[in-house]
Amino acid sequence: MYILLANFSFLEICFITSTTPNMLANFVSATNAISFSGCFLQFYFFFSMGTTETFFLSVMALDRYLAICRPLHYPSIITVRRCIRMGACCWACGFLYFLLPVYLISQLPFCCPNKIDHFLCDPGPLMKLSCVPSPATEVICAMFNSVLMFSTFLFIISSYALVIRAVLRVPSAEGRHKAFSTCGSHLAVVSLFYGSVMIVYVSPTTGNPAGIQKIVTLFYSVLTPLFNPLIYSLRNKEMKEALRKLFRGVRFNQRHGRNV
Repeated sequence: MYILLANFSFLEICFITSTTPNMLANFVSATNAISFSGCFLQFYFFFSMGTTETFFLSVMALDRYLAICRPLHYPSIITVRRCIRMGACCWACGFLYFLLPVYLISQLPFCCPNKIDHFLCDPGPLMKLSCVPSPATEVICAMFNSVLMFSTFLFIISSYALVIRAVLRVPSAEGRHKAFSTCGSHLAVVSLFYGSVMIVYVSPTTGNPAGIQKIVTLFYSVLTPLFNPLIYSLRNKEMKEALRKLFRGVRFNQRHGRNV
């Protein structure tokens, strides 16, 4: 679990770094410009790391299923070597999956002025800059997004359906609570990520208003990676105790200030 979490944490750092520094620089810059190659590099790395995140979330769901439904076989199935291999496979598949859509969009003829109505290089705004309508490319991109999102999401839902069935058979309430608390943080991350991404990328991009697309993209590209460390940290007993001490200290200081 900690090997997967370490990979997931590093992935989140790379994911937010692929867009946020350029976005912040554009806020204070007068030009707000990005080169053609820089735009498509950002597009490729952003979507590759987003794809890698879906694979890691799926592998982490499998890890929860094996830990709860197959506890006696878990140490022999999820070994350190196998866990490292699964992590490497997630990285490799994530960076290979979106090569075709990125290539197809990069081959479109673009007309001036090349102004993107977005704060990052997204496929929808990029295809709107094309001189020639490209419904085939749009359908292919939507199909790639749909297959990726629905296949991984259904895998995660199926894993948790089996987990819930196994947990409900546990006789003690304490055992059920412990099992559900193990899965709670991962389910919260899955809900935040998939809930926002499916709004934008599962359907063809022309059906999404630009304003909504920007807001949802900002949510899953910046806010979700910001929330994820907090969500996983709340499972840690030391973190919970540190937060309790912090709140106790704040209350004490407030009372002390009023008394003075």
